[in-house]
Amino acid sequence: MSVDIWVIFIYLLFLVVIGWVFKNFNDNTSDYFRGGGNMLWWLVGSTAFMTQFSAWTFTGAASKAYSSGFAIVFLFMANAVGYLLNYLYFAPRFRQLRVVTAAESLKMRYGKPSEQTFIWFSMFDGLVSAATWLNALAVIASAVFGVSLETIIVLTGVVVVAMSVTGGAWAVVASDYVQMLIIMAVTFVCFFVAWDNTDSLSTIVSSYDGEFMTGSGYGYAWLFGFWVFMLIIKQIFMMNNTLNGYRYMCAKDSKNARFGALFTLCLALIGPVIWFFPSWYMHANDPGFINDFAMLGAKANEAVFVGFVKDYMPAGMLGLLMAAMFAASMSSMDSGLNRNAGFFVRNFYLSVINPNASEEQMLRISRFVTLGFGVLIVGIGLFINSLKSMSLFDILLTASALITYPITIPALLGLVIRKTPDWSGWSTLIVGCMVSYGVGAWLSPEWVNSVMGIEVSAREWSDFRVAFGIGAHTVITGGFFLMTRFFYKEESHSQARLDERNEMWRRWSTPVDESEAGENTLSIDYGQKVILGRLILIGSIMVMGLSLLPNPDNGRLIMLLCGALLMIPAILMLVSARSSKRAMEAREQASSAGYQSESIQEG
Repeated sequence: MSVDIWVIFIYLLFLVVIGWVFKNFNDNTSDYFRGGGNMLWWLVGSTAFMTQFSAWTFTGAASKAYSSGFAIVFLFMANAVGYLLNYLYFAPRFRQLRVVTAAESLKMRYGKPSEQTFIWFSMFDGLVSAATWLNALAVIASAVFGVSLETIIVLTGVVVVAMSVTGGAWAVVASDYVQMLIIMAVTFVCFFVAWDNTDSLSTIVSSYDGEFMTGSGYGYAWLFGFWVFMLIIKQIFMMNNTLNGYRYMCAKDSKNARFGALFTLCLALIGPVIWFFPSWYMHANDPGFINDFAMLGAKANEAVFVGFVKDYMPAGMLGLLMAAMFAASMSSMDSGLNRNAGFFVRNFYLSVINPNASEEQMLRISRFVTLGFGVLIVGIGLFINSLKSMSLFDILLTASALITYPITIPALLGLVIRKTPDWSGWSTLIVGCMVSYGVGAWLSPEWVNSVMGIEVSAREWSDFRVAFGIGAHTVITGGFFLMTRFFYKEESHSQARLDERNEMWRRWSTPVDESEAGENTLSIDYGQKVILGRLILIGSIMVMGLSLLPNPDNGRLIMLLCGALLMIPAILMLVSARSSKRAMEAREQASSAGYQSESIQEG
């Protein structure tokens, strides 16, 4: 067995250990699905960041960077715009809703019928998205290691389910943090090596024949601008709607939610250039890498990042890269698994099937449901692999524009526009389905040519289809929701529904402070820091151990640098854990002194 496969195997085992370590953090479904609302900002920010990150970033997105230059960065900058709004307004308010699952707040806003519609739409969307990420990982891992695609999909699914079932949200978020650190360390080192080997930036830019900003295949500049603008609109909705607000519902308080969003924003701003620079380097200096991945056929470009590591990085780094890819995909999958299981258990089983279920029952059912969703994701992943006619980039963006985006419209607009009837939630989703069907069934290059009088290239058609779908939903689906305002009548709602709505808005505007976290907050803070600090320290030492492999001196230094980058946050967390421990001891002493004083007075 090669060193690279051993690295991946040990990493997967490491994730299972994380799930087991955090098993005891779960006493009820609030702990299992949102960490009891006790997570610190660096955990909150990492999970918000990693849910938008997967192996697709290193495959489909890296391929887009290779073929189209800087254009892919606009997609990730659109994410940054969404995170900016998280920081400025939405993140703390999502925490202030004080719910276990995001669908509970939708029930408060729109009532039970809309709640059920949202959760089933969202569960389907979550399964498709997770399966797409899993497929992206399996395709490239299969090509690199010569292992069957089915084996990769099943193995990854088993690890994700094992971690999610045992540890719940605590394991999911903790693993997201570990995986974020690994990804940032590996990609930073790759960026550093690519930069060091680059003669000049002009060499890279000139390799795109004057089309570095947009890539080849664009005869109409306005189409590219339309694509970028629509991506920004979509990501504003994607990042700031109630359903995706679950990222911040696990935060300790409003302040930690806001700082978590700021942390995510910073990562989104600095990350894209670091991630995609190796792809641009390969376009200018080593386009022949494609020959090493002929087995991928037309998708050989999706191995560009792997090709860079294989040719320019020391022995063992390919295993770390593949571990990073596993990390990226599994972080998205485990978050989706946990969210979907929460919807099913809290918003369907408890709400419809067994309203009197105990916390013990729901916690047990939660684990079975998580297992079932994991099996479904594996099956859908195998199906997606059969769609040979579409690239992973196109599959993900098309699914996002036609399936995910319609769900976000009422989930965001309902937070901004308060006076719409309850039926505005589920009916807007129905309209969204009709718009998606219309776009998918009738939009074609021939239609564009006949209606708009322009003949689009394959590249322009691919981007236009996505942008047009987003625009259609923004205008038609969003317009329908706005129109429902004219049917709002307060007297048509029962007093119970009015009270439920008013309670939601009261929570929305009432900050959560540290006092709501309970008496054990310092103990939980200490546990987060010390456990993750120790785990990451162990991981950093193991990475540094790869410097012992037979490599040139600069290769050994690269491994040491990668491990050192992991060790820095580990040490910072352990130092912070000592501060939390001192605070715990001070509180215990104060409590003990107070108790003794009361005893003396009573005596």
